[in-house]
Amino acid sequence: MSGRIAVAAVKPGWPMMVARLWLCLCLGIAVRSGSAIAADRTEPKRIVVLHSFGRDFRPWSEYARSVKAELEQQAPWPLDIQEHTLLSARFNNPGPEQPFVDYLRSLYEGCPPDIVISVGAPAARFGQKYRTQLFPETPMVLTAVEQRLVNRAELTDRDAVISVHNDFAASFSSILQVLPDTRTIAVVLGVSPLEKFWLDEIKREAKLFEHRVLFEWYSGLSFQEILTRASALPQHTVLFWGLMSVDGAGVTHEGDAALRRLRAIANAPIFSYQDAFFGGQTVGGPMHSTAESGRRTADAVLRILAGEKPRSVSVESIQFAVPRYDWREMQRWGINERNLPQGSEVLYREPNIWETYRWQMVLIAAVILMQAGLISGLLHQHRRRRLAEVESRQRLAELAHVNRYAAVGELTTSIAHELNQPLGSILTNAETAELMLKGASPDLDEIREILADIRRDDQRASEVIRRLRSILRKTPFETAEIDLNETVGEAIGFLRAVADRRKIALRYVPAGNALDVKGDTVQLQQVILNLIINAIEALAETEARAREVVVTTVRAGAFAEIRIEDSGPGIANSNLKDVFNPFFTTKPQGMGMGLTICRTIVEAHRGQIIAENKPTGGALFTIRLPIAE
Repeated sequence: MSGRIAVAAVKPGWPMMVARLWLCLCLGIAVRSGSAIAADRTEPKRIVVLHSFGRDFRPWSEYARSVKAELEQQAPWPLDIQEHTLLSARFNNPGPEQPFVDYLRSLYEGCPPDIVISVGAPAARFGQKYRTQLFPETPMVLTAVEQRLVNRAELTDRDAVISVHNDFAASFSSILQVLPDTRTIAVVLGVSPLEKFWLDEIKREAKLFEHRVLFEWYSGLSFQEILTRASALPQHTVLFWGLMSVDGAGVTHEGDAALRRLRAIANAPIFSYQDAFFGGQTVGGPMHSTAESGRRTADAVLRILAGEKPRSVSVESIQFAVPRYDWREMQRWGINERNLPQGSEVLYREPNIWETYRWQMVLIAAVILMQAGLISGLLHQHRRRRLAEVESRQRLAELAHVNRYAAVGELTTSIAHELNQPLGSILTNAETAELMLKGASPDLDEIREILADIRRDDQRASEVIRRLRSILRKTPFETAEIDLNETVGEAIGFLRAVADRRKIALRYVPAGNALDVKGDTVQLQQVILNLIINAIEALAETEARAREVVVTTVRAGAFAEIRIEDSGPGIANSNLKDVFNPFFTTKPQGMGMGLTICRTIVEAHRGQIIAENKPTGGALFTIRLPIAE
């Protein structure tokens, strides 16, 4: 049975046709509904904005801008916003309004707007008064209107109100807290009907403070007279800005131009309860928030456009926002931030150098720290290097001193010969003079000559001892300007006896002119002694017929050169590159430090020492030292 039912259920018949028709009908309805919704989403919403004083008249112009900005940001539909301005509210004796009503009716006849937004009390009054002629079925949102100016008796089910509350008592209380020494508050207001209404309201709330401060009312004055008074206000006076659309002389003023002129000339701070004038013109305080009113108004408009009943869109009257103050005006008038009401916001604070250049300063500080660390490390390395150089120089001086003792040891015969000659002459002359004095008639002239010889020989012996002491003394490296010819000649004087004893000719050819260099005499003489002794020792081992050592000093450009050459076998080519290396020697008993010390001393004099073989045979050592400027 169940199998039959299942088969029957899938057979075509009129129930199936009915189901298909019903499905098609539902799909058609859904498509039409979707199309209607889509069309509704793409159809622009027509919005009419009625301005009370003008599209650029503060503070209401700022309310209108805030509302439009919120609508354009949040609306899911395209918007067609049309704006119109009432001029009658700005005059004491306005003309008839009917021509303007006829103009608006002709514009929107047959295509009424989806919603009307009135900005300010005059526009709200106009919309309520001429609703039946203009937009009888169109919902209307009354915004930026003070709650005391709302005509609630004429509100309909199609009206929503976004009102504000002006709490002048809060404004005056805040002024006295911020500037407790205030003695006078000068209130600036015009004489249009709306401004006259607010003058009475401000006076009523000002009575609470008459025991603390004096109020002056500038509402009946021309604006030029207001400027004159504001430029010469006594100390401890503040200005309270209400509005200036028409002054006491009947002159109308555009937007906030009057406030800008007042601020430029006033010698007292200016306070206001409208944030449209905040940010460069007034000090601040408890104020209406244009942004908050704009958000609430836009929210109400969108809800009504989405289908919600205007009367159900109830919004409580908007109170003053958290007090805000302009840091620039506070600095200008010397207002202490500690006097501000608790919870106040301070805006336009000029950032200090740290806030402005925080990352740059952090980067600079990091670079400075890195540089300081690097410099510290370099100074530490430099100090260690200096200590190492001093220690190295001390070790070099000690090694050079030992080397000089070794050289003097080899010069013992020469030194003894040089000392024995003058000492022997002194003894002979002294004995001769003694014998002559024993005679009956001594020859005084001859005795004088003998005494002169003794004095000369004594000076000669003293000079030998002086030179020996200068070579053996242990002194630090001292730079002075010296004559290279004289220094070299003095060193050669020590070695003549050694050369003669070994039958080696030692010749010295000085430069024709003085060669002045900067250096240490003892150190340079040690180099010369080492090189000449090496040459003498090399010649002593050869059987050459002409054995000689030639020392020459010449000037070569900006350098002075000492050339020491011999006629010996020279230096093996394989050893030329190693002769100045430490511990390299070809002598059986040598330490290999003599030429190393020579090179170190020459380089310490900013010079250069070169070893080479002469083409004719023999070795040639050249010492190059810079000429002293």
